[in-house]
Amino acid sequence: MKKLMFLVGLFFISILIAPVTSHAIGFEVAIGGWNQSPQGDFSYKLVPGDDSIDLEKDLNYDDYIGFTGRLKVDMPLILPNIYLMTTSSQFDGEGSKAITFGGISFPATVPIDSELTLNNYDIAIYYGVPFVSTASLGMFNVDAGINVRVYDFKAKIIGQTILGITAEESVSLSVPVPMLFLAAQVKPIDMFAVEAEARVISYDDNQVYSLIGRLKVKVFGPLFAAGGYRYDRIKLDSEDVEADITLSGLFVEAGFAF
Repeated sequence: MKKLMFLVGLFFISILIAPVTSHAIGFEVAIGGWNQSPQGDFSYKLVPGDDSIDLEKDLNYDDYIGFTGRLKVDMPLILPNIYLMTTSSQFDGEGSKAITFGGISFPATVPIDSELTLNNYDIAIYYGVPFVSTASLGMFNVDAGINVRVYDFKAKIIGQTILGITAEESVSLSVPVPMLFLAAQVKPIDMFAVEAEARVISYDDNQVYSLIGRLKVKVFGPLFAAGGYRYDRIKLDSEDVEADITLSGLFVEAGFAF
């Protein structure tokens, strides 16, 4: 709810300042929902031998429709453009497999309840590749820059131990990930655009990438509707937590640009 109120506030502030700044600064604000299908596994290993836990087979996680919001600010002159984005990813389920999590063993004879949060927040600064838009008469544009994504990772498992005692184990950490940012837009007419975005990084055994394809249609005035497909992979090893998770699915959004 805080994210929604924040972006709604940005919406009205942008409308109020539009007459003053629209000649120099461009804004695009959108909110929507992303249907996320989770796959992969994670582990919390305080001692050797703790298990990797499969999201689908062990925890029975279903799809989740998460809130998304984004704000783009096209700056004038030589100032870098700014791109902010937030995504909610939260899952829960009940499983019944023998697993060890954070040093606590849960037998398969009783069910376990679990929760997993992978909320993330992006901030990118970027520039348009020179002359591409001019050479294509404004129909094609390419952007390149750097992005920092912060993952708000939380995992919790509740169940009975082999002694019949109800136990709870959890882990929480924030992981900042620097990434490359690339984007392209094809806009053959003013009413319609095809967009692609990539945020990627690979180092050591860690790999994080987020790929977005978007179709955007202008409704009237500054308002637009959009939809597309997003694919995220998170392979991280940080502070006793190992994760290799993919989230993918369709999304829809609405917003305005001027």
